[in-house]
Amino acid sequence: MSTIPAARPGPLPALRKRPHALAVTRRAETLTGFALVLPAFIGFLVFYAWPTLRAIEISFTDWNLLRAPKFIGFDNYVRMIEDGKFWNGMKLSAYYVLLNIPMQIVLGLFLAVAMDRLARSLFIKAVVLLPYLLSNVLVAMMWLWMLDPILGVVNSFIVLTGADRQPFFGGPDQALFTVAAVNIWRHMGLCAMLFLAGLQNIPRHLYEAASLEGATEWQMFRRITLPLLRPVMVFVLVTSVTGSFQIFDTIAVTTAGGPLDSTRVIVHYIVQNAFSFYKMGYASAMSMTLCAVMLAYTVVQMRIMRANENDLA
Repeated sequence: MSTIPAARPGPLPALRKRPHALAVTRRAETLTGFALVLPAFIGFLVFYAWPTLRAIEISFTDWNLLRAPKFIGFDNYVRMIEDGKFWNGMKLSAYYVLLNIPMQIVLGLFLAVAMDRLARSLFIKAVVLLPYLLSNVLVAMMWLWMLDPILGVVNSFIVLTGADRQPFFGGPDQALFTVAAVNIWRHMGLCAMLFLAGLQNIPRHLYEAASLEGATEWQMFRRITLPLLRPVMVFVLVTSVTGSFQIFDTIAVTTAGGPLDSTRVIVHYIVQNAFSFYKMGYASAMSMTLCAVMLAYTVVQMRIMRANENDLA
C-alpha cells in the first residue's frame, strides 16, 4: 500500500513594507526631528547669529547711538591696534586666566576624585555645586562685604592673628588676585561635577587590573584617570578660558576696573567704550577681535588635545 506524502508548506514570503509606507515613515521622522530642533535654531538665529552679524557691520562704522552710523571702513581696527588701553586690557585678561584656570582645574579635579572615592552623597554634591548656582552679582557683593578693609570679617580675623589689615579689592597689587580667588571659589564646584561625570564613565575593571599589577594610586591616576578624562578636560578648559576672558560682572560690582586700572580687563574696557563713551563702533571692533582670538584658541586647544578622539573606544 503506497502512501501519499503530505505536501510540505513552501517558504512564507518575506514581509516587506511597501516603498510608499517606508517613505512616509522616514518623512515623518525627519519632520519630527526638524520640529524638535526648530526652537533652538530660532533662538540661535535671533540671539547669536543676527547680533554677531550686526556687530560685524557696526564695527566698520562710527556710531554714538544718537545719530545714524557713519561708515569708516577699517579705521576702528587701526585705532584698536594703536590703543595701549586695549592691549593692557588683553594683557590683564590673559593674566587673570593664568591666575584663575590652573587653580580652578586642580581644585575641581581634587574635589571630583574625593567625591568619587570617598563620598558619593547627594548632599555633598549639592554643597559643592551651590556657589555656582548663586548669582555672580550676589557672590561679588558677599565677598566685597567679607573682604572690606574696615568692616569685613576676613580682616577682623587677620587682625586677631596680629597681622595688618589687607585692602584686597582696594589694592592695585591685590585686586586682580582677589577677583580670581572669588571666581575660583564660585566655579570650582562646576568643574568638579564635570570631572566627576567623566570619572564615573571610566570602567572600574581598569583600576582593578592595575591594582593587581601592583600600580600605586598615583600611577593609576596618571596613567588611567588623566588620559581617559581628556574629553572632559578639553570641554572644561575651553569653556573656562573663554568664560574667564569674558569676566565682567564681578569686576563691575567690586572694583569697577580700578584701582588704577589694575582690573580693567578687556570686556570691561569694551563695555565702558560702548555705554559710557558711546563709541559703539569701536567697542564692536574690539568685540570682534576678542571673538576671533577665542575662536582661534578653541580650535588650537581642541587640535592639541585631540578632542575628536575617545580613548575609551
